[in-house]
Amino acid sequence: MTEEDLIEACRQNDRRAQKTLYDRYSAVMYGVCKRYVKSPEDAEDVLVEAFYKVLTNLHQYRGSGSFEGWIRRIVVNESLMFLRKRHNFRLTLEISEVDQPTTTNVINRMAAEDILGLLSKLPTGYRTVFNLYVLEGYKHREIADMLGISINTSKSQLILAKKKMQDMLEDFGYPGLQKFNK
Repeated sequence: MTEEDLIEACRQNDRRAQKTLYDRYSAVMYGVCKRYVKSPEDAEDVLVEAFYKVLTNLHQYRGSGSFEGWIRRIVVNESLMFLRKRHNFRLTLEISEVDQPTTTNVINRMAAEDILGLLSKLPTGYRTVFNLYVLEGYKHREIADMLGISINTSKSQLILAKKKMQDMLEDFGYPGLQKFNK
């Protein structure tokens, strides 16, 4: 079944098509949820809510752009709504000026699996901004609007997330870290 046929069948409330759509995209989208929400149970709840919104709002998908990207945006927004209910992002630390050491460049060169493993250890604010900026590609202004924080807070959270990840890498003796510290 093509993606277009699947979408049309889901719009007609075909339960088999809805299950097929869920089966096709749920594993990838669960990974997106886990980057934002620590608990597997909470991530599953967010995923279910997101797919409910996908299925009830399919009429809004116009076919322009990637369908998976459209689903991803819903999953990210649902994850952020979950986090907003549980965390006050306005209480995060804002720093005005930071001398960011060049050693954080190692973050840009490390394996994706290592980044994802470390993300779960970051505080919620750090993890959320890091995900939105580095992995989803949002700008600080967009992140600030999404989370109801200042642009400087978004930038601070990203810098602090990278620093925390670097510290964790040093603690784990991540191979190759020393050559970036020169």
